[in-house]
Amino acid sequence: MRVVTAKSAGFCFGVQRAVDEAIRLGEESADRVFTYGPLIHNDSVIRELEGRGIHSIDPDEAENESDVASTIIIRAHGVGKRVYEELDRRFKTVADATCPFVKKIHRIVAEHSAAGETIIITGAADHPEVIGIRGWIEGASYVVSDEAEAEKLNIPLDEHLCIVSQTTYHYNKFQDIVEIIKQKGYNISAYNTICNATEERQTEAARIAGEVDAMLVLGGENSSNSKKLFEICRNLCPNTYFLQDSDDLDLSNLQSCDSIGITAGASTPKYIIEEVYKKCQK
Repeated sequence: MRVVTAKSAGFCFGVQRAVDEAIRLGEESADRVFTYGPLIHNDSVIRELEGRGIHSIDPDEAENESDVASTIIIRAHGVGKRVYEELDRRFKTVADATCPFVKKIHRIVAEHSAAGETIIITGAADHPEVIGIRGWIEGASYVVSDEAEAEKLNIPLDEHLCIVSQTTYHYNKFQDIVEIIKQKGYNISAYNTICNATEERQTEAARIAGEVDAMLVLGGENSSNSKKLFEICRNLCPNTYFLQDSDDLDLSNLQSCDSIGITAGASTPKYIIEEVYKKCQK
């Protein structure tokens, strides 16, 4: 059996940076260390951090946390301006592990909304990254999750629209949504803020899925970018399976396969990918 693993699978730059910062603070800080919500969307990594004494605080709990002698880490997804100011006021130390690509979006929407433009974000309205982005917008904003919602947009045509994207959104869908909105006659400024790692990961996953008998997509159950990878792969390879780790792999599904592809979301650690690869070879 041939097993092909995507070179782009696993931790992206922003996730690796956030995990490294959390581990460093856990080892060096004399204070208690918290993360503002789960640092990344992967249960295995969260359990590892908890084993190091780094615990997640629910966003609502964090706003009431009174332990001023503690350190809190802003996760890779980022937070809104008001939340950042509140944490800075309440905690002794605030370590900002926001992905630099997400911070770029914060700057874009802050600038354009201050200029009176309406902000359109392609992505999931309930995703922490999108919630954080909206926290830097002064005026009106809308979240568009797909082409159908873009078609239904009903904003006065004299408004100038600024369109950005969740960093892990589907690249082709973003382009389609921009075109739909453009054809409505709006004056728009569109910024493709999908990170390069996401585009590369999606492109490579699609290529592999089109060449194999079965495709395995590894990721946390709450990982938005992993779910998008699954959607892309399933469209090209009907035998596509979503796994959180090697325990979810049912080898009986692969008995008739001569080739298997493996990819993984940006929050999946390397050791999980290696475990699944080894299990497939058996």
